[in-house]
Amino acid sequence: MKLTRRSFLKVSAATTGGLAALGATGCKRNPVLNSLTEDESGSIDGGEWKATTCQGCTTWCPVEVKVVDGRAIKVKGNRYSKAHNGNVCPRGHMSLQQVYDPDRIKVPMKRTNPKKGRNEDPKFVPITWDEAIEEIADKMLELRKNNETHKYVTFRGRYTYMRDILYGKFTKIFGSPNGISHSAICAEAEKFGSYYTESYWGYRDYDLENTKYVLLWGADPLASNRQVPHSINAWGDVLDQAGVAVMDPRLSATAAKADEWLPVIPGEDGALAIAMAHVILAKGLWNREFVGDFVDGKNRFKTGEEVDESTFKENYTNGVVKWWNLELKDKTPQWAAKRSGIPAEQIERVATDFAKAGPNVISWLAPGASMHVRGGYTAMAAHALNGLVGSVDNKGGSIRHSDIPVDDFPGYKNYLDKVAKKGLEHHKMDQRGYKEFPALKKGKSGKGVVTNNAADAILDEDPYEIKVAIGYWNNFAFSCSGTDRWEEALAKLPFFVHITTNPAEMTQFADIVLPAAQHKYEKFGYVKSKANTYAYVTMNQPVIEPLWDVKMDETEVPWLIAEKMAEKGYDKLLKYFKEEIKDPETGKSPTNEREFSEYALKIRTRPLWDPKIKVNGDQINGWEELRKLGVWNSEPYKFKQNWDDFGTKTGKFEFYSETLKKALGKHAKKHHTDIDDILETCKYEARGELAFVPHYEEAYRWGEEREYPFIFFEHRSRLNREARSANCNWYQELKDVDPGDEAWNDVAKINPKDARRLGIKTGDKIKLISPTGEIECEAKLWEGVRPGTVGKCYGQGHWAYGKVASEDYKNKLPRGGNNNEILPPDYERLSGSTARHGGVARIKIEKI
Repeated sequence: MKLTRRSFLKVSAATTGGLAALGATGCKRNPVLNSLTEDESGSIDGGEWKATTCQGCTTWCPVEVKVVDGRAIKVKGNRYSKAHNGNVCPRGHMSLQQVYDPDRIKVPMKRTNPKKGRNEDPKFVPITWDEAIEEIADKMLELRKNNETHKYVTFRGRYTYMRDILYGKFTKIFGSPNGISHSAICAEAEKFGSYYTESYWGYRDYDLENTKYVLLWGADPLASNRQVPHSINAWGDVLDQAGVAVMDPRLSATAAKADEWLPVIPGEDGALAIAMAHVILAKGLWNREFVGDFVDGKNRFKTGEEVDESTFKENYTNGVVKWWNLELKDKTPQWAAKRSGIPAEQIERVATDFAKAGPNVISWLAPGASMHVRGGYTAMAAHALNGLVGSVDNKGGSIRHSDIPVDDFPGYKNYLDKVAKKGLEHHKMDQRGYKEFPALKKGKSGKGVVTNNAADAILDEDPYEIKVAIGYWNNFAFSCSGTDRWEEALAKLPFFVHITTNPAEMTQFADIVLPAAQHKYEKFGYVKSKANTYAYVTMNQPVIEPLWDVKMDETEVPWLIAEKMAEKGYDKLLKYFKEEIKDPETGKSPTNEREFSEYALKIRTRPLWDPKIKVNGDQINGWEELRKLGVWNSEPYKFKQNWDDFGTKTGKFEFYSETLKKALGKHAKKHHTDIDDILETCKYEARGELAFVPHYEEAYRWGEEREYPFIFFEHRSRLNREARSANCNWYQELKDVDPGDEAWNDVAKINPKDARRLGIKTGDKIKLISPTGEIECEAKLWEGVRPGTVGKCYGQGHWAYGKVASEDYKNKLPRGGNNNEILPPDYERLSGSTARHGGVARIKIEKI
């Protein structure tokens, strides 16, 4: 059976066609469907729709799965979801191939070859769960015996909020400070922008229904970023009612339908944002209600001229005149054109149209514009535009939701013994809070995470040696830039456990491999997010019986380890699990790992299902009703609720960030230096007061232009399920749904003008070479990339993961190239974020 692009898109749009679970049988039709008929509505007779959650991206959509004779055969959006109105994107359907992937890990395995490396065969042999857990318990108890509990680390990748068992309580009660999350390879620089303007460290929601103009900073809402199903559903109306401008070096799916495409030089988005702010103030287009006005009503924002702060009275903002004087007064569109590669007249036109449509407008920031070495201030500048036009927390604008009413797990400190307490005194192993890594999450030095630096910390044994590690739902040897460092670090680890669904690159370095339940079909959990002005909680639930001997990573595995440790004399973990994680309905203590998983989920979600607890949203009558519905929705967002107090140091939306000034000052004081020295150490150009306002910083790149003439950038696919879908036939067959890409291939998109000079044609085998590595792929000549740049989708290049993901799985030959092998291991240090965007790497191209 050859599934065509047309038939796939038809199915994904209607969520009704017969999407059989092809994963377990290659491309053969699921035999379960042969005996089933469809009624007039297109639904399949028999079976049951069961609620769960798609975590194919950070949209985290509530979905329903059709189960027939115990087999999942189809996916649709959850009918009760107000955030997505029953919609799901193509990623939701592709999970069917993941759960029935014949290459999944099926039983626990043990390494028998002590040598570790990409070219080493681990020589895994199957073992029982009891044998695997016993070896893990022994290795961990050895650390306790030697007072070295801090030399244990849990590496967390994607997650549900059951993470607070394995990643949180398990790790801390054992006595290690080292819960290291994936977050800094995801989006921390993006959050930096909104936090140091309006004190919000999180992903924002956008009121698309009422917006009149959307600025998209590297965002592609029709394909990637967040809220994809809602965006797809709403975008036709957006295009009818609003202007859309896309800043992106690639003609993305969204850019192809936009009013304005600004193919910015990667990493130079900050110049555009700053120039747009200049235009808005110079033309007098700022929002008076939110920002304020000159006392006499006369606009004194004149190009090149400073303004007396006493002449302007601000309402809900802080420092607009300071911002003008320190940064904006000379930053005209003509200035920005030289740096961004975008014509001055287009910059001015977009800024003017955006501001005139305010306050019902959105400046939508994505990781592509902020996750680079100097991206923190770009993030601030892009988000500050929302402040200038009054769209923050406003109808048709950028909004933030209050915390969702869920309960925390009970405290753990009564279960710490002397060994654990001593272990927790140590610094976290990723070097967060070091002088070079402020990681200023929520204003605190070292509160963030520096995920990618954990590899160097292991190699350098700084701050100490790591001896035992458990990783779950992650693949840092593929997903982190500078992958060679991770391969070296994992090879050095004395004992590593990988809990995974597929045999990923990271798995090849494991001593014990544990087969993980697939999150959407086989696991208890919940996640929370927001879209369409609603916040929501959506449930992960087992909707089928697993085909293989798998366990839930975040709950069942730590229970089993705790049981085994208790057998061997250390019972603090098991006591906590039994005494604190009780069924909130019956008070019963768990007796096995599955009961423990369900009780833990009931505890966390109790405010949503207990009718005695009143919440501002859906009123749900009991646990079983929440399981059936699968989703809880908040009330619609109430606009302007934060205007009176944003939670910043001044309480206002900060163009001059006293919040950042305080955070940088504390970090500098901790290291006995000043803020200017910290900025220099973090590779930033700003000095003095400029450090506290959104401002332009020249893009930082690895490689000299003479040797490496092209700026490399990457993008995401609408088919990437967190880069875990490459072993799906559908992913490879339908890869050309991404503009410029090809089915069953990995292509570097090169502008024809550049290709002609190099004598390269579409289909030529090429090498992309950066200062830190090289990969092979094919050339694709395409006018949709800016000249002087090379664009490539992330997600191909697996040398492990399965027989579809790899060109030759047995011989570890990748299908295409992994971008992270040519991206250098650098950082946006103020947030801790990995620098993977903004053209951080220059490359040269060689024809093979």
